Amino acid sequence: MFTTALPQTKTTDLIPNDLFAAIDELKRELNAVIIAHYYQDADIQDIADYIGDSLGLSRQAATTNADVIVFAGVHFMAETAKILNPDKLVLLPDKEAGCSLADSCPPEEFAAFKARYPNHLVVSYINCSAEIKAMSDIICTSSNAVQIIQQIPEDQPIIFAPDRNLGRYVMEKTGRPLVLWQGSCIVHETFSEKRMIQLKVEHPEAEIIAHPECEPQVLRHANYIGSTTALLQYCQKSSSSAFIVATEPGIIHQMQRVSPTKTFIPAPATNNCACNECPYMRLNTLEKLYLAMKNRQPEITLPEHIRVAALRPIQRMLEMSAK
Repeated sequence: MFTTALPQTKTTDLIPNDLFAAIDELKRELNAVIIAHYYQDADIQDIADYIGDSLGLSRQAATTNADVIVFAGVHFMAETAKILNPDKLVLLPDKEAGCSLADSCPPEEFAAFKARYPNHLVVSYINCSAEIKAMSDIICTSSNAVQIIQQIPEDQPIIFAPDRNLGRYVMEKTGRPLVLWQGSCIVHETFSEKRMIQLKVEHPEAEIIAHPECEPQVLRHANYIGSTTALLQYCQKSSSSAFIVATEPGIIHQMQRVSPTKTFIPAPATNNCACNECPYMRLNTLEKLYLAMKNRQPEITLPEHIRVAALRPIQRMLEMSAK
């Protein structure tokens, strides 16, 4: 269970006109680093010292020399930073920035599930709570899940949690049977196969690129499947001029920065809504980031026994990812 200290924002707190300058000043005062996921709003991406996917963010959190880590993402990401940096102050701009995928794997239920498979190694996607990490043998991300599974002896049975779609994709790529926890991400479940096909008809020159958390019926239409970083790199290298992007559209800000002459089209959701935007990621704003730094809250804290247990599988991931 992650906990936060509640923000003590006062009615007298004023938001500066130039938030970028005010945040830069606080960074110097606190010796702080701002780490942001690709799914954050464009302003937060622009102010961040480091932008990346879950693997890149984990590596950055493990090596930072800052005294304060401001994590513009969701709570499991900030928890990971705290697991790796117990003596640093870790701030999350909005304490309610959770994760539907992490919430789909309650620790008590997963403990009972794990007990039914006593000889299985537990590989958990990093999009899970600290308690689930503590019950795991190895953590993975969408960037390295296939690589991690391929390094495990073939006769070793494996539980994969919590994302069933990423698990299915890994099984397809590796040929390895996995016992899957049936969790999923609300964003990556919303993409409509029918509307995506219609969009492809309207833009025949566009390639469909997709995150492996998407449903199988969406992935089968993709020209390329990869993590957010892999999708970003693919767009840079591809000779195509247009892309239909089946992941959270926050990544499009970076895609447009590195490939300004190309066209990026967000994959459509099942309804005419902004359901392809992660509601948790979008809780963070530049104003909340400033107030978190000013007030040193909300702070991420973890029980030490959970932190230590969760640290081991994360370290194992980082070791195996370096191979």
